Amino acid sequence: MTKETAMIEQLLQAKSITFLTGAGVSTPSGIPDYRSLHGIYQGLDQPEYLLSATCLKRDPEKFYSFIKQLYHPDALPNVIHQTIHELEKTHNVWVVSQNIDGLHDRAGSTQVVNFHGSLYHVYCQSCGKEVPYADYLASDRHLCGGRLRPAIVLYEEGFTPQTIKEAVRAVEAADIVVIVGTTFQVHPFCDLIEYKQKNAQVFVVNQTPIHLRGQKEQLIGNAVDFFQALYQKLKEAQP
Repeated sequence: MTKETAMIEQLLQAKSITFLTGAGVSTPSGIPDYRSLHGIYQGLDQPEYLLSATCLKRDPEKFYSFIKQLYHPDALPNVIHQTIHELEKTHNVWVVSQNIDGLHDRAGSTQVVNFHGSLYHVYCQSCGKEVPYADYLASDRHLCGGRLRPAIVLYEEGFTPQTIKEAVRAVEAADIVVIVGTTFQVHPFCDLIEYKQKNAQVFVVNQTPIHLRGQKEQLIGNAVDFFQALYQKLKEAQP
């Protein structure tokens, strides 16, 4: 039995699974990752500044010019998102995602913690009113005169206690935690693994190895291939 087959069999037998997902989950949908050779930061000098609270405050035009590049409204959920949603039919499934593209929600997953927020939730910093993201892409000025911004966590900003609480609860609930498409180096996201149950298994499906304490199963390769195989097994198991 191959490692892939063994991991799939264990996922099918699990009762509760939590997926911790990163940018590599969305690249098959045509959304560039942030840090790879072909990522959106390529050729730019201070990406952390462009996505910082300081930039939003001091250089709102520069922030707005950059943030618009992150929008891909025509991108569709891929087989990874779809398979995770399919698992909900037979398992207790949670998703905690670093991604701000909303594709897990669009795929139909119901227990999703968008850890860094969503580009598609936009509000006015002056009056607090929410507006359609399409309005923001047309102008970052609200009718009241205030500036609009997406509800994402920028560098220098903190996380709400509710977000942390939900993410921790999702990890604590899992028999198996699956880390997919992330270098797993950004805090506090990578710290969530510390809240897993003592006997919970950790699976990693990633293009490159990640460093974790404790026992884990790492499958290095294309996550699309793994999730396609998992999706096929799910369909075969259906009556």
